[in-house]
Amino acid sequence: QVQLVESGGGLAQAGGSLRLSCAASGRTFSVLGWFRQAPQKEREFVAAITWSGGHTAYDGSVKGLFSISRDDAKNTVYLQMNSLKPEDTAVYYCAGRTRPLRNIPNYYRDWDFDYWGQGTQVTVSS
Repeated sequence: QVQLVESGGGLAQAGGSLRLSCAASGRTFSVLGWFRQAPQKEREFVAAITWSGGHTAYDGSVKGLFSISRDDAKNTVYLQMNSLKPEDTAVYYCAGRTRPLRNIPNYYRDWDFDYWGQGTQVTVSS
Protein backbone atom coordinates (compact mmCIF):
# COMPACT_ATOMS: atom_id res chain seq x y z
CA GLN A 1 0.00 0.00 0.00
CA VAL A 2 1.39 3.34 -1.06
CA GLN A 3 1.46 5.97 1.62
CA LEU A 4 2.63 9.56 1.65
CA VAL A 5 2.25 10.93 5.15
CA GLU A 6 2.87 14.63 5.71
CA SER A 7 3.68 16.24 9.02
CA GLY A 8 5.08 19.49 10.33
CA GLY A 9 2.39 21.94 9.34
CA GLY A 10 1.00 24.47 11.75
CA LEU A 11 0.93 28.14 12.57
CA ALA A 12 3.87 30.46 12.02
CA GLN A 13 4.39 34.19 12.12
CA ALA A 14 5.45 36.13 9.07
CA GLY A 15 9.20 35.87 8.74
CA GLY A 16 9.28 32.58 10.60
CA SER A 17 10.11 29.07 9.51
CA LEU A 18 8.49 25.66 9.34
CA ARG A 19 9.75 22.30 8.15
CA LEU A 20 7.38 19.86 6.51
CA SER A 21 8.10 16.14 6.29
CA CYS A 22 6.70 13.50 3.99
CA ALA A 23 7.29 9.85 4.80
CA ALA A 24 6.92 7.71 1.69
CA SER A 25 6.27 3.98 1.67
CA GLY A 26 4.89 1.18 -0.47
CA ARG A 27 6.60 1.97 -3.77
CA THR A 28 9.86 3.19 -5.19
CA PHE A 29 9.48 6.80 -6.20
CA SER A 30 11.41 8.54 -8.95
CA VAL A 31 10.37 11.99 -7.72
CA LEU A 32 8.85 13.36 -4.54
CA GLY A 33 7.47 16.85 -4.45
CA TRP A 34 5.33 19.42 -2.71
CA PHE A 35 2.30 21.29 -3.97
CA ARG A 36 0.06 23.72 -2.15
CA GLN A 37 -3.50 24.91 -2.41
CA ALA A 38 -4.72 28.14 -0.89
CA PRO A 39 -8.42 28.77 -0.31
CA GLN A 40 -10.28 29.35 -3.59
CA LYS A 41 -7.12 28.84 -5.61
CA GLU A 42 -5.84 26.04 -7.76
CA ARG A 43 -3.22 23.66 -6.49
CA GLU A 44 0.25 24.86 -7.45
CA PHE A 45 3.72 23.37 -7.64
CA VAL A 46 6.16 24.30 -4.88
CA ALA A 47 9.23 22.08 -5.11
CA ALA A 48 10.38 18.59 -6.08
CA ILE A 49 13.43 16.38 -5.84
CA THR A 50 14.44 13.33 -7.84
CA TRP A 51 15.31 10.27 -5.82
CA SER A 52 18.23 9.45 -8.08
CA GLY A 53 20.69 12.28 -8.25
CA GLY A 54 18.77 14.61 -5.98
CA HIS A 55 17.92 17.08 -8.72
CA THR A 56 15.71 19.84 -7.34
CA ALA A 57 13.14 22.13 -8.88
CA TYR A 58 11.31 25.09 -7.38
CA ASP A 59 8.54 27.43 -8.28
CA GLY A 60 9.91 30.92 -8.75
CA SER A 61 7.85 32.27 -5.85
CA VAL A 62 9.71 30.12 -3.30
CA LYS A 63 13.16 29.83 -4.83
CA GLY A 64 15.78 30.96 -2.36
CA LEU A 65 13.25 30.83 0.50
CA PHE A 66 12.22 27.17 0.58
CA SER A 67 14.54 24.19 0.35
CA ILE A 68 13.66 20.59 -0.46
CA SER A 69 15.80 17.69 0.66
CA ARG A 70 15.56 13.96 1.20
CA ASP A 71 16.73 11.34 3.65
CA ASP A 72 17.31 8.09 1.79
CA ALA A 73 17.51 5.98 4.92
CA LYS A 74 14.15 7.23 6.16
CA ASN A 75 12.53 7.44 2.72
CA THR A 76 11.45 10.92 3.69
CA VAL A 77 11.45 14.24 1.90
CA TYR A 78 11.54 17.56 3.69
CA LEU A 79 10.49 21.09 2.80
CA GLN A 80 12.26 23.73 4.83
CA MET A 81 10.28 26.95 4.56
CA ASN A 82 11.97 30.16 5.63
CA SER A 83 10.92 33.81 5.59
CA LEU A 84 7.31 32.74 5.51
CA LYS A 85 4.68 35.17 4.28
CA PRO A 86 0.91 35.24 4.81
CA GLU A 87 0.52 34.32 1.14
CA ASP A 88 2.26 31.01 1.89
CA THR A 89 -0.85 30.00 3.84
CA ALA A 90 -2.23 26.87 2.19
CA VAL A 91 -2.70 23.16 2.51
CA TYR A 92 0.59 21.57 1.48
CA TYR A 93 0.47 18.22 -0.28
CA CYS A 94 3.22 15.69 -0.76
CA ALA A 95 3.23 14.07 -4.19
CA GLY A 96 5.05 11.00 -5.45
CA ARG A 97 5.89 9.86 -8.95
CA THR A 98 6.61 6.19 -9.62
CA ARG A 99 7.00 6.41 -13.40
CA PRO A 100 10.58 6.92 -14.56
CA LEU A 101 11.58 10.36 -15.75
CA ARG A 102 12.62 10.78 -19.38
CA ASN A 103 14.40 14.02 -18.56
CA ILE A 104 14.95 16.26 -15.57
CA PRO A 105 12.43 19.10 -15.63
CA ASN A 106 12.80 22.39 -13.79
CA TYR A 107 9.05 22.57 -13.15
CA TYR A 108 6.36 19.98 -12.45
CA ARG A 109 2.62 19.74 -12.97
CA ASP A 110 -0.05 17.78 -11.12
CA TRP A 111 -0.12 15.10 -13.79
CA ASP A 112 3.56 14.39 -13.36
CA PHE A 113 2.71 12.63 -10.09
CA ASP A 114 0.91 9.39 -9.34
CA TYR A 115 0.23 9.50 -5.60
CA TRP A 116 -0.77 12.20 -3.15
CA GLY A 117 -0.76 12.66 0.58
CA GLN A 118 -3.69 13.95 2.62
CA GLY A 119 -2.17 17.39 3.06
CA THR A 120 -1.02 19.45 6.01
CA GLN A 121 -2.22 22.96 6.83
CA VAL A 122 0.28 25.81 6.99
CA THR A 123 -1.00 29.12 8.29
CA VAL A 124 1.19 32.21 8.36
CA SER A 125 -0.03 35.17 10.38
CA SER A 126 1.00 38.75 9.69
